Amino acid sequence: MFASDRGGIIITERLEERCTQIEESLRPLRCVTFLRDDFKIEDAKEAIAEAYKSESQTKTLILGAKSFTVPAQNALLKILEEPPRNIVFILLAPNKSTFLPTVRSRLSLSVEREGRVYEPLDVELANLDLAAMFAFVKENDRLKKHEAKGLIERLAHQAVHVEKLNLSASQLEGFEKAIRLIELNARFQSVLVMVLMNFLKEVKRVR
Repeated sequence: MFASDRGGIIITERLEERCTQIEESLRPLRCVTFLRDDFKIEDAKEAIAEAYKSESQTKTLILGAKSFTVPAQNALLKILEEPPRNIVFILLAPNKSTFLPTVRSRLSLSVEREGRVYEPLDVELANLDLAAMFAFVKENDRLKKHEAKGLIERLAHQAVHVEKLNLSASQLEGFEKAIRLIELNARFQSVLVMVLMNFLKEVKRVR
């Protein structure tokens, strides 16, 4: 499945389905799956404990989540670099940006992309004003981490593919910075305002 015998990373939207497929493809060898919405430090400790249970044959640990916290990834670094004998790790997430560069550098990476359909958003970036911006922020200020990242991706998709805007460097950088800040558990309301303010300023300059 991967060039490295330590395992790898799979980027896919179909987390549960791919976990099942991997389990079936590896039978009769043992798999232990940790499927979460948000993979936290407690989950990392549980996976590490499972990895150190001695095995006479290969055992694959499948860690799948919509998001992995930074502490959880840092806790996994050493064991991903030097896994115990007969232990293989497979990590799954919907986005490459979910994983720290230090994690990605330790495992080979495979991206499985299908045509993704985005729900239309109730905001028009080309004509954004303060009232519309704050209404949108208020409507989306209580999202989980993976939902917050998904909303940023939908905003980027709307800007480029729906409204077909010619984005400035600061607007593009705003989307990238937002994903990084969400991973660091920044307050999403502030992150969303940061992204949208770039469009508000752009509109003001045009007018």
